[in-house]
Amino acid sequence: MKTKTVLAAAVVLWAGCSRPTPPASGAAEAGRRTETVTRWSPRTELFLEYPVLVRGQDSRLAIHLTRLDSFKAVTAGRCEVRLAYEGGQMESFSTDGPARPGIFGVTIRPAGAGKARLTIRLSSGSLADAHEIGPVEVYASSEKVPAAADKGEEAISFLKEQQWTLDFATTVAEVSTVRPSLRVPAEVTPRSGGETEVTVPFNGRMIADNMPPLGARVTKGQVLALVVPPTENPGNLAALELAKAEAAASLSQTGRDRERAARLVEAGAAPAKRLEEARTAEVIAQARLDAAERRLKQYEASRAAVDADRSSTFALRAPITGIIAETHAVPGANLKAGETLFRIVDTDRVYGSAIVPEAELPKIRQVTGAELEVPGLDRPRAAGRLVSIGKIIDPATRTFPVIYEVDNQDGRMAIHQTLFVRLFLSGPRPALLVPESAIVDDGGRPVVFVQKDGESFQRRPVKIGLRQRGSVEVVEGLSAGERVVTRGAYLIRLAALSNQIPVHGHVH
Repeated sequence: MKTKTVLAAAVVLWAGCSRPTPPASGAAEAGRRTETVTRWSPRTELFLEYPVLVRGQDSRLAIHLTRLDSFKAVTAGRCEVRLAYEGGQMESFSTDGPARPGIFGVTIRPAGAGKARLTIRLSSGSLADAHEIGPVEVYASSEKVPAAADKGEEAISFLKEQQWTLDFATTVAEVSTVRPSLRVPAEVTPRSGGETEVTVPFNGRMIADNMPPLGARVTKGQVLALVVPPTENPGNLAALELAKAEAAASLSQTGRDRERAARLVEAGAAPAKRLEEARTAEVIAQARLDAAERRLKQYEASRAAVDADRSSTFALRAPITGIIAETHAVPGANLKAGETLFRIVDTDRVYGSAIVPEAELPKIRQVTGAELEVPGLDRPRAAGRLVSIGKIIDPATRTFPVIYEVDNQDGRMAIHQTLFVRLFLSGPRPALLVPESAIVDDGGRPVVFVQKDGESFQRRPVKIGLRQRGSVEVVEGLSAGERVVTRGAYLIRLAALSNQIPVHGHVH
């Protein structure tokens, strides 16, 4: 990829150097110095080249317009040039389209002289913009035009045609806030109380009942599985049948006793208490018979390996809301007391455990916050509550943990996932920031390329400071409001290394 970039730059630079200079647009422009103006609006960049204005003489304006949303040429639209003199006189000149993509050629012949306000207006579909150039001088005659001034420091030329063709972009260096920080790896772990195991409280057999699969989300109190408790004397069918027969006989006897007591009480031969005692005995006998029948059915279900009556099963429920991380449940399997069937992990709130080298221990005592760099997210995720700062160094890795509780309700972080955490070591402070892509390594020294006007750039060595969220602090060498190259800076560096400067050969 680097080789391709160098070749592309070489081809473009060669093309710029070999392009012939076109003839002047008119004899009246010969010998007149050329003025350049660059303006930026929120939507477009204007780079204007024109010979100084003289009353009654033609001046060809080369109006370069660039869309700032793509840094590509404006390829269509109407461009209007207005001159407003101090006395109120107004002149307007226009063209209905560019002479070539991005370059609108407008010939104007001023009728007045003196100070005039120059305005460039663009109307291109949904894109409408205006650039106020400010006061310009319209000279009364060619003899009144002063000699050209020294251009000062030589700049790097990079033509608009090159900018529009290549991957190119600029931005304004702005003052924002930074916080001294430490970027370290981290691991996502379950929080305290956010992980639990569901075990069997007694020996039994599990039956299928829509058990949640591995990875399923369950809510607190949700039934996970049903367990059939063990039967009394599981190997003695005769004993179970005997218990049922005794219970049935007892129920029959207590039923007759109740009927007899009812007749005696009705005849006044026995107190009412006698009837109540008989009824109680009958209820107890019925309960013993029901229990004996259930035990016998449970035995038969276990022997036939079929589901038992649900009234005799025990429900295992989820103690917390979370994800099934492990499951050892097998329908129909015999279970032992204490056996683990499910492991549930709460993933809505997790711990971000930063792994910090022991050498950073003095700085970490001043930590004021943290954010997590989660893969797939454009912006870091703010950490929540600081849980703990480790006080024990791991002898194997010579690191200690710094743990934050993090909101993960969107599920973008997985348990035991590795990511990065930025630990902030102080409060925010103002700083001049540029994108990381604006910094170019030039012989081991960081530099930026500052756009002085539309096609002129300056190499500027800088001293950089903190890095934060894709931005770099510039401590020295750059001022707020200057426009730096963020894409294509390496190509401008190649242009600066060239022994030849491209000849400006626009066709206007």
